[in-house]
Amino acid sequence: MTDKLDILAIAAHPDDAEISCSGTILKAVADGKRVGILDLTRGELGSRGSAEIRSAESAASAKVLQLSARANLGLKDGFFTYEEESIKLIVRQLRHFQPDIVLCNAPSDRHPDHGRASKLTKDACFYSGLLKIETEWEGNQQRHWRPAAVYSYIQDYYIEPDFVVDITEYWEKKMEALKCFSSQFFDPTSSEPKTPISGEEFFEFLRARAMQYGRPSGFLLAEGFIADRPIGVKSLSHIL
Repeated sequence: MTDKLDILAIAAHPDDAEISCSGTILKAVADGKRVGILDLTRGELGSRGSAEIRSAESAASAKVLQLSARANLGLKDGFFTYEEESIKLIVRQLRHFQPDIVLCNAPSDRHPDHGRASKLTKDACFYSGLLKIETEWEGNQQRHWRPAAVYSYIQDYYIEPDFVVDITEYWEKKMEALKCFSSQFFDPTSSEPKTPISGEEFFEFLRARAMQYGRPSGFLLAEGFIADRPIGVKSLSHIL
């Protein structure tokens, strides 16, 4: 039994995907694709909010993004490790959702969880295709599955993208999804500690970054991605 997705975004924390690739998600959904998000942790170590609050915020954002699925593995925020158990938990989700494309955290970033989540995800995508790694879903043996492509979305640190996706039409909806995480972002009435993403200027930074990524390709706003291997195209007409 599977719940087939076209795209699965995997994120160390709730809101990682919203910050970095939700415009791309919205565009894919508008194109008729089935898209889901898998959060590895509940973000319980965050300076603002709580695991319970962030779970409710994630559900609200999922509705804005019109996701076909959203799940959370409940790994330990800040202290999840690269180990067999964690990899197999991700493998089970990959084999259940059978995504053609996986989007994952940046390989290196300000938050150390992001790089570890990136490696976990990429390796799990490989191991998910191995016949001799056995996993079950609701008591049934799962079939092996390997995504056709894995791309890293870009987060806090600037990374030169290998390709960008035009999200100009979806910027306002992306902001609506982000603002579902009201505990994490700008709130003039909040008495919680200030963080690198809680200032009013953070949304300005995101738009400026999107403009920076979009400009070379002739887009007003874009999200950037990096690939671990050359991206093939069937003809030159597929390249802008």
